[in-house]
Amino acid sequence: MQVPFLDLKAAYRELQSELDAIYVQVMESGWYILGDAVKRFEEDFASYCGVRHCVGVGNGLEALHLVLRAWDIGPGDEVIVPANTYIATWLAVTYAGARPVPVEPDEKTYNLDAGNIAAVVNKNTKAIIAVHLYGQPADMDAINQVAQRYNLKVLEDAAQAQGAMYKGRFTGSLADAAGFSFYPGKNLGAYGDAGAITTNDDKLAEKLRALRNYGSKIKYYNDYQGFNSRLDELQAAFLRVKLRHLDEWNRRRSSLAEVYLQKILCPDLELPAVSEWVRPAWHLFVVRSSRRNELEAYLKSHEIDTLIHYPVPPHLSGAYRSLGFGPGDFPLTERLANEVLSLPMGPQLKISMAGLVIQTVNEYGKSSCGLNGKPEHERPEAI
Repeated sequence: MQVPFLDLKAAYRELQSELDAIYVQVMESGWYILGDAVKRFEEDFASYCGVRHCVGVGNGLEALHLVLRAWDIGPGDEVIVPANTYIATWLAVTYAGARPVPVEPDEKTYNLDAGNIAAVVNKNTKAIIAVHLYGQPADMDAINQVAQRYNLKVLEDAAQAQGAMYKGRFTGSLADAAGFSFYPGKNLGAYGDAGAITTNDDKLAEKLRALRNYGSKIKYYNDYQGFNSRLDELQAAFLRVKLRHLDEWNRRRSSLAEVYLQKILCPDLELPAVSEWVRPAWHLFVVRSSRRNELEAYLKSHEIDTLIHYPVPPHLSGAYRSLGFGPGDFPLTERLANEVLSLPMGPQLKISMAGLVIQTVNEYGKSSCGLNGKPEHERPEAI
C-alpha cells in the first residue's frame, strides 16, 4: 500500500458537490475581483478567528509583507524572526526593506523562544513575527509581554495554524495582526495561492484594504504606493465552503496525531511535545532523529511519503548570504534542519494507512537499534 504524504484529490472528492456548485455560482455572477465571495469569506473568517477584521490578499507571504508596510516598517528598521522557520517569514521583512533578526527556538516546541528576544532588541527593532510552526501556537503571552516592554508590534505568522488554539483563543486573534496562507496543502487550503490578514485594529484594516488594491480606497484615487494582492473571488468562495469543515478536519488530524503519539515506539525518534495550553492544528506531524536520512530512506522503500520541513535554514540559504551568517551561528536551528522529518498527516489519511506508517516506523526502530521498541511509559510526555 502506498501512503501519500497528503491526498488533495481525496479532499476535493469529499466536498466535490459543494465546491462544484459554488464554482458555478461565482462564474455565473460575472464578478471575479473583490466581489461578494471575498466579502462573505472575510466576514466568516474574522468571526471564526474572533476578530473584527479579515482582509483577503494574494498569498501568505504578501499577508505578512503588507502588515509590515502598513506599520511603516522599512529601511533601517529591524524585525525579530524565528531562525527556525520557512523562508517566507524572513522574505516578508526583506520586501518591506527592513532587516530580519533571527533568534533560536524553544527546543521542545521548535517555536520562537521568548527568552531569546530581549538580547537582540535595539533602537531599530520595530516588531516581532511569531510563527505557529507545524500548527502549534507559539507562547504568545510570553512573546507579547516582551513586546510590550519594548513597545514592539507583534505579528502572528499563522500560515500553518488555521483552527489552532492558544489558551482558549484561536490563532489570528493573539497579537496586533496575523497573516494566513491558504496554499492548497494548508489545513484551510485554496485551489491556488491565497492569503488573509486578521486584526482588531480598525485603522490597520482600512489601510490594508487600500494597500492590497494599488493603494486605492476609491477606484483611480490612490492614497498609497500600493500593491496588487487581492484574494481571488473563486478562491474566496472555495475557502468559505472549506471553512465550514475546518474544525471537523482538524479533529481528524488530532485523532491521527494521538494515535501516532501513542503507538510509535521507535526508540530513535523524538515525538512532538505538546504544550498543555495549546490545541494544535496538526498541520504537520514532525518527528526528530539523529538518523533522519536513514529513516526517510527506509520509509520511502516501503512506499511511505515523507517531507523535510525544512532542510536549509534561512540564515544558511543563498538568499541571505549578505547577512553574513554561517554554520554554527544558530546551532539548534541547524540541528533541527538535519534531524526533523514530517510523517503523513491529513484529514483524508485512512487509519489503515496511519497504521502502516506506525508499523513501518517501529520496524525501522527494531532493525536499526537492535531493540524491541520503547515502552509506552517512556515516550515523551506532554509539557
